[in-house]
Parts: sequence; C-alpha cells; structure tokens
Amino acid sequence: MSMKQYRVGLLGIPFDDNSSFEKGPAKAPAIIREVLNSGSLNGSTELGVNLKEHQAWLDCGDVKIAKKQSFLQPIEQRCDQLLNDNIRLLSLGGDHSISYPLLKSYRKHFPKLTIVHIDAHTDLYDSFKGNKYSNACPFARIMEDELCDELIQIGIRTLTLHQREQVDKFRVEVIEMKDWPMAKSLVFNHPVYLSLDIDGIDPAFAPGVSHREPGGLSSRDVINFIHQINMPIVGADIVEFNPNKDIDNMTSQLAAKLVKEIAGKMLLS
Repeated sequence: MSMKQYRVGLLGIPFDDNSSFEKGPAKAPAIIREVLNSGSLNGSTELGVNLKEHQAWLDCGDVKIAKKQSFLQPIEQRCDQLLNDNIRLLSLGGDHSISYPLLKSYRKHFPKLTIVHIDAHTDLYDSFKGNKYSNACPFARIMEDELCDELIQIGIRTLTLHQREQVDKFRVEVIEMKDWPMAKSLVFNHPVYLSLDIDGIDPAFAPGVSHREPGGLSSRDVINFIHQINMPIVGADIVEFNPNKDIDNMTSQLAAKLVKEIAGKMLLS
C-alpha cells in the first residue's frame, strides 16, 4: 500500500513523570506548537513540502495521562487508534519513556521496522533509580519485547560498562560521537521509526535539555541525516526538550524546525 494514502499527524504527549533528573519536558508539546503556529516560521520544508498547505498534515491533539502508574496504556491505545485510521505519527514528548508504548503500538502495524535513535545516551539501563520505566530505560524494554528488527543509535557519548553489556546483549548498532562523521551513509532495509532525543544535539545548539552533554551533533548534521534516510519514515518522536532550561527560545525553534523537516520527509515517503 502506498504511503501516499496515509496522513501524518502531530501528537502531543505532555508527560515527564519518568524523568530521572529534572522535570520540564511535559511543557514541550505546547511550546513547540506555539512556535509552529507563531508566524515566525513559514510552512515550507527544505525538501519542498509546505506543511501549512498540505492536506495530509494534521494535529491530533494531546494524549491525556491521568497518573504515572498507567502511562503505557493511554499512549499505546491512542497510537493504535490513529494508526488504524491511516495516520502516521510524529509525537512530541515528554520524556523518553513515551517511546516504549508508542513502539508497542507501531510493532502491531509494522512487521518489519528499524528504529533509528539519536541521543547522547543509549537509554538501555535495565532499571534506573529503581524505575524500569525511567527515561533511562525505554530501549531496554523495547528490545526485550522485540519491537524492532534492528536498533541503530547515533550520537552516543556517555557509554557505561552496564550499557556496553546491554548493547552486546541486544545486538544494538551504536555510532558513538567519537566516530562521527560516518565514512558512508547508513542504508536501511526496513521502514524507519525515528526517535530523536534533543540532547543528542550539542547543547551549543540545544541548551533546553535536562542533561547537557557537550560534544554532540550539530543541527545541520541531524537535518542532513534525516533527509538522507533511504526508507520511508513511518513514525517519529521528538523528546526531552525541557523548556525550563531553554535560552532565548533557541531549543524550541530547533524543535519546531525538526518537526517540519521530519514531517516533510514523512509526507514525501
């Protein structure tokens, strides 16, 4: 079935109860939407898609989560509803724990799936501060549940011994920042789900994060990488933007730019 028959929807998930360090990412969806709708940006993407004129681009509102203990079900159910309605999702977190229920839903709809994860951290802890659903753990849960055929992590620069053991256990392909830029472009064999933690980008470009880790990707690195993905991007999330830590709206502007470029790529797939 052609991707042209699908719409692409923006879904807010204002949830940060699994943040391991500082709260704030729950405020991100509203702030990113504010920038997208402010008039400071036009609707055109670098690949030539005008989101403000594209009938297949829509806003699906926010997922309402009543309490921390039951965050998995409302996210997975809402994702199921939208995917069943032929809407592919670009989700705005929130902390990174939201990726696990999103991918639980995506795996039901995509028997073949590659996850591309951009981040300073692998988020592969088995448990962090006693919480197996911490924002430091989603990819351990994702790999345990076999929610993808392959996981490729880019921008990593904080590997611990435990994380290296988890990388080996789950056969994750890790492209560390010390090995960037890559000698050649990645080639994917399955549809791609892109999980983009804003702290994968260097804090010089994105200061509005809870865990500033210098030595990261540039804005241009990430945008060029997105443009070069050779398979359809069937879903994406942008997580861990913390408006409490932003400086002069630098990170909210970058997050809005990334929404545009990812959405444009999804609509062209």
